Amino acid sequence: MRKTIILSAMMLCSLLGKAQEAQEVPKWINNVKLSGFGIAQYQYNGMNNNKSNSFNLRLGRLALDGRILNDWAWKAQLQFNGNTSTLGASPRLVDLFIEWQKYDFFRIKAGQFKNPFTFDNPIHPIDQGFMSVAQSVLKLASFSDRAGAHPSNGRDIGVQIQGDFLKTNAGRNLVHYQVGVFNGQGINVKDADQQKNIIGGVWIMPVEGMRLGWFGWTGSYARKGSWIDDAGATINGVRSLQQRRYAVSAEYKVKDWTIRSEYVHSTGYAFAKSLSNTDAAAATDCNLSADGDKAQGVYALVIAPIIPNKLHAKARYDMYQPSDGAAKQRTQYDIGLDYEFTKNLALSGIYSHVHDRSMNGPNGKPNYSMFDLELSFRF
Repeated sequence: MRKTIILSAMMLCSLLGKAQEAQEVPKWINNVKLSGFGIAQYQYNGMNNNKSNSFNLRLGRLALDGRILNDWAWKAQLQFNGNTSTLGASPRLVDLFIEWQKYDFFRIKAGQFKNPFTFDNPIHPIDQGFMSVAQSVLKLASFSDRAGAHPSNGRDIGVQIQGDFLKTNAGRNLVHYQVGVFNGQGINVKDADQQKNIIGGVWIMPVEGMRLGWFGWTGSYARKGSWIDDAGATINGVRSLQQRRYAVSAEYKVKDWTIRSEYVHSTGYAFAKSLSNTDAAAATDCNLSADGDKAQGVYALVIAPIIPNKLHAKARYDMYQPSDGAAKQRTQYDIGLDYEFTKNLALSGIYSHVHDRSMNGPNGKPNYSMFDLELSFRF
C-alpha cells in the first residue's frame, strides 16, 4: 500500500512538471513591453481671414517593443489620430523595425523608422518642448515635406547602420554615426522611381551633454502621373525630383537646461500639390511648384528650469524660407512654460508671434498670433 502511494505521488509530480513545461511562456514574450502616449491640445490661430480655435487630439500612439535572442531589438508603433485621408488615415503604422545591437560601434536596423536627419526629428514629441518640430525640420525631414510627399512623421522605409565609438576613460563615447538607404517616398509606400535616398549624419560629443552634428541627404521624390513640359506638351510617366539637403546642428543639455540650434538647406524642386490622398488629383499631378529649387531654415531654442525637473520656461526663434530669397519667409517667435506633475504627466503652454511675408498684400496681414495648450501623458 505504501509503495502504491509513493508511486502515485511520483506520477502526479511528473504530470504536474510536464503541464508546467507545456504552459511555460517563451522567453521572448516576457521581453515584450507595451507603451504609449497621448497629447490633448487646445489651439488658437489668429491668421487673417482664417481664424480658428479648437480642441484637438494632437497625437495618440501605442507601441510594442521587445528583444529576441538578446542581440535583436524590435518595435511596432501605431498612431491613432491625424488626418483621415487615405495616406494619413487613423490608425496607421508609423514604426515597424528590427535592429541587431550586438556591438555599440556597429548596429543594423531594417524596416520603417525615423530618417537619420537633424537632432530635432527623432526627439519624442513630448520632450521636444514646443507645439511642433521647427519649420525647417517639418518641411525638409519628411513630416509635411516640401517636395510634396504625404505626411510621414519624419520616417521612411529602409536599412540603416549606426554606432558609437572612441570612448573616454570614463566610458563616454565621443563620436556617433548613422547612415541609411531609403525608398524616398515616405511611410507605408513602395519606391516609385527605383532610386534610393541616402541619408546620414555624424556628431561629436566633446564634453558631457554637448553634441555637434553634420547631416547629408541625397536622393529623389517621385510620382507616376502627367505634367506639362516647357513646350506645352503633356507628358505621362514617372517624374523624379532630385533632392539634395544638408543640416548643421548643435545641442547642449546640462542640469535640466536645453540649448539647441540647427540650420537646414535644401536644393530640389517640389510638386505643385502636396499628396495627402491617393485618390485625389494631387496623386497624379506631376507639375512643379512655383517655389523653385531652393529652401532653407534655421531655429534656435532654449529650455530653462525654473524649478529643476518640474517647471520650465522656454523660447524659440524659428525661420523658414520655402523658396530662394526672403519673399515668402515665415518667422515664428515662441515663448512658453511647461509643468511636469510627474515624468509621465505634463502641461505645456506656448504663445507664438508669426510674421509671414507670403501674406503681404492688400487683403493680407503678415503678422498674427497663435496660442497652444497641451496636456500630455505617457505610460
